[in-house]
Amino acid sequence: MTPFRKMQGLGNDFAVFDARTAPIPINSEQAKKLADRHFGIGCDTLVVILPGGAKADATLRFFNADGGEVGACGNATRCVARLLMDERGLARVQLESNGGTLLCSDAGKGLVTVDMGEPGLDWQKIPMSEARDTLQFQFDLEGRMLTASAVSMGNPHCVLFVGDADKAPVAQIGPLIENHPLFPQRVNVEFAQVLDRSRIRMQVWERGVGITLACGTGAAATAVAAIRKGMIDRKVELILDGGSLTLEWREEDGHVLMTGPAVTSFMGEVDLARL
Repeated sequence: MTPFRKMQGLGNDFAVFDARTAPIPINSEQAKKLADRHFGIGCDTLVVILPGGAKADATLRFFNADGGEVGACGNATRCVARLLMDERGLARVQLESNGGTLLCSDAGKGLVTVDMGEPGLDWQKIPMSEARDTLQFQFDLEGRMLTASAVSMGNPHCVLFVGDADKAPVAQIGPLIENHPLFPQRVNVEFAQVLDRSRIRMQVWERGVGITLACGTGAAATAVAAIRKGMIDRKVELILDGGSLTLEWREEDGHVLMTGPAVTSFMGEVDLARL
């Protein structure tokens, strides 16, 4: 039997496997089965913690619920950072992933801050299939023209600013935008309503997952897009279905800081050989 830890950040939930001391050979098909909420553990994303090497305390692999491996997951990074800081009595840890190296620190009161680095703003970094101004562009969705912004936070995001985020057709057009030809690696989709200069209400359709209660990289991408458009100040509260995150796009170095909770729900064991 292989032990795992179920964790969550604002209801965005993860099955976390620790492979730092012994290999855990999880592939995409196994990850999909483990993420199934009826026949598996049930999670939005599966996380494997690997040894970090010389420059990081650990390396992370992320598999979304459809089994696809992705480069970044902000809420999951925050959860693993909490785990490692508590385990080793540290105030900060550095984590490596395919999306880059992230410095995480204890923000007090159970909160963790993740320095997510600089956002990718060039159309090729998103990536998009053709040259577009990522600040604002239009694209056709089944005969309807939509206006959006695009940001990479180690994974691709398409941000749509709407009048009422609670009434946004997330389930209807989220999967259509996710699989739009403009986004060759598919895309996460955020529906954002600016409430004032310091607050945004957001719902999200996650690539390979669907509707989730929160998305850390999506919150970061939304904050960056809104700041670029002059809609908010550089520090903002993102209000998601599962709760709130604080995002700051630091002017001095261009790094995005995300602060929020990280909680262990329960521990368990699973027989990977039976998958």
